[in-house]
Amino acid sequence: MSTVATSHDSHGHLFRAIRRLVRKKLAVFCILVLLVIYISGLLAPFISPYGYNDQDYTAIRQPPSLDHWAGTDMKGRDVLTRVLWGIQNTLVITFVAISTGGLLIGVSLGLLAGYFGGKIDSFIMRIGEVFSSFPDILLVILLAATLRPRIVEWARWVEDNTFVDGVVKTGIADYFVVSFALVSFSWVGMARLVRGQVLSLKETQYVEAARSTGASTTRIMFVHLLPNAIGPIVVTASMGMGSLVGTEIILSWLGLGIQPPRPSLGTMLLEAGSISALRAVPWMLIAPGIVAWSLVLCWNLLGDALSDVLNPHTR
Repeated sequence: MSTVATSHDSHGHLFRAIRRLVRKKLAVFCILVLLVIYISGLLAPFISPYGYNDQDYTAIRQPPSLDHWAGTDMKGRDVLTRVLWGIQNTLVITFVAISTGGLLIGVSLGLLAGYFGGKIDSFIMRIGEVFSSFPDILLVILLAATLRPRIVEWARWVEDNTFVDGVVKTGIADYFVVSFALVSFSWVGMARLVRGQVLSLKETQYVEAARSTGASTTRIMFVHLLPNAIGPIVVTASMGMGSLVGTEIILSWLGLGIQPPRPSLGTMLLEAGSISALRAVPWMLIAPGIVAWSLVLCWNLLGDALSDVLNPHTR
């Protein structure tokens, strides 16, 4: 009976949260903007008439027109096409980082540290302190700079010693390096958050009742504790997406992210950000700049809205 009641309560809470979120026009607008941007990136091979590296020597540095809606760059490549492919790269990398680092690793370690305490808690938290002692962007840059040559060397070894060809060209090595670098620090904050939630929840009466009825540790952690901490987790993950998008763009801007010829929003911003480019081809900055700004802003605004919706003190 209690399990059924808990299930109904959780479903009711979810529906109430969705209704509250729908009433927030700014949150709905942010969701729509994010969906449009990400779906456009996923459909880049189908909605763009050009390849991301196709060069039109008759349309070099051409301003926006009917043929090239966002203009062309200094090599005659369609800017809008490259922005769409850059969105796709950003989408893959950031969602891999938040799902593995922030959610899978961070939530799991936070649950273990908060529930078991003692030496397990101390061990996990000391590791987190080691990672957090470095500035986030510095740690990511160090990992990306040191890992990439070795990963690329391994990918080339695979090409030379197997029938698999084009591993480096596909950008898999770049995806792995950037994703691993982002994962390396994205779990720490989530683990601390979940640990704090679990420490306060594990002493509640319903957890004590579950223990007295013989519920297993796994059931208590994932059925009784984790669902009651889901609100802060969702808010932190949504705001973390904005930070990861910005960090991925900075890495590409520094030349440590997705490597040419595959397009990246950070690389495009770097190419268009010089004084000579701003004077000659200012439109090269408009499309990637608007997309990057929209992604970071919408994720942060959505996180604020989710915080209001899921916070029991604001109902």
